[in-house]
Amino acid sequence: MSQIVQFAEEEKYSLITLDDGKANAVSFVMLDQLNSALDQAEEAGKVVVITGRPSKFSAGFDLSVMSQGGEQVMKLVSGGADFAKRILQFPTPVVIAVTGHALAMGGIMLMTADYRIGIAGDYKLGLNEVAIGMSMPRFGVEIARSRLAPAHFELSVNCAYLYDAEGAVEAGYLDEAVESGQLMYRAVAIAEQLSGLNMEAHKNTKSRVRAPLLRALEEAMELDFAEGGGL
Repeated sequence: MSQIVQFAEEEKYSLITLDDGKANAVSFVMLDQLNSALDQAEEAGKVVVITGRPSKFSAGFDLSVMSQGGEQVMKLVSGGADFAKRILQFPTPVVIAVTGHALAMGGIMLMTADYRIGIAGDYKLGLNEVAIGMSMPRFGVEIARSRLAPAHFELSVNCAYLYDAEGAVEAGYLDEAVESGQLMYRAVAIAEQLSGLNMEAHKNTKSRVRAPLLRALEEAMELDFAEGGGL
C-alpha cells in the first residue's frame, strides 16, 4: 500500500500532508492513513496542521467507489462521517492549510477544523454534491448548518454554489485567505500561536461549544446509515 498521508512532528505542532498524486480523493486508503496520522498526532498532544498537495486539497469522496452504489458507498460515507466527527472533537486545535480545490467531502473537512486558511487564486471550495448527482448526506448538512454563515447555508447545500477563497471566508469555509507563497508560513504561525493554549481547557470548552452539533451529527449519521449512506 502506497503512503499517501505523511505525518511529521515539529517542535510546536504536528503536520499531516495529503498527497495521492492526483485529486486527494477521500478513499478507504486515505481514511485509514488519515486516522493513523491522527493517532500519532493525538499521542504527540500538539496543535495539528493538515494540508494537501499543490492546487488540490481534496476533491471529495472517491468517485470510483461512489459510482458502485450499495454497501461500499455506505461504508465509505460512514468512514467520512466518523472522520469528520473525530476532527470536530479532536483534543487539540486543528488548523487546515487549504492548498487548492476543496470540494464535497473536502469542503466538509474544512468545516470541521478550528482554523482554516486558503489561498487566493482560481480555486473552488464548497459542496458540489447535487451538481454531480448526489444527495447531500445528512451528516454533511448538519455540519454545514452549524459552521456556514446562515445566508450561505442553503445556497451552498441546495444549489452547490462554489466559492473562491475570498468568498469562502464570507461563507464560513475559511477564516482567512493569503497569497500562495504565504500559506504554510501563516499556518505555522497560527499553529504556534494556538500552541500556547491550555490543551485540557481547549478540549473541554470545545466539547461544550460543539455539543449541540455532535448530538445532531449522531442522529444524522444514524439516518444516513439506515438509508445506505444517505445519498
